Amino acid sequence: MAKTEANTPNGLNRRIHEQTVNKLRQALDGGPRAIDERLQELDKEWDVERVLETTAASLMLTGLTLGVTVDRRWLALPGVVAGFLLQHALQGWCPPLPVVRAFRVRSAQEIEHERNALKAARGDFAALDVARAAGPNTLLAVTEP
Repeated sequence: MAKTEANTPNGLNRRIHEQTVNKLRQALDGGPRAIDERLQELDKEWDVERVLETTAASLMLTGLTLGVTVDRRWLALPGVVAGFLLQHALQGWCPPLPVVRAFRVRSAQEIEHERNALKAARGDFAALDVARAAGPNTLLAVTEP
């Protein structure tokens, strides 16, 4: 379990997982075109890290701007936000994380898990069975980006 999921309440993790399963089921029931469309949606989905980083940068710039133009006390905002961002980087948790997760924003690992399930259903990994039997060099060649 990734740090984000480990630091999210179980009930919320369960709701996010159920949402993922429902989206996966819809794509599988819709056939190959629906799978392709869902994969395109996943390419555009923002993960927890991106949301936290974007929000942190926006708040830090806002605090700096207000601190320079309105009142120096606003300079505390970038300091607090930077502390939260550092805490998240080191511990996988920060005070805004539960809020972001409450909006059902998933971790990169959760998004990738769904992506791999869709690709497996589509048959993208069929060559891996042959490559696995042939050995590590072939397996690396088949999975090379």
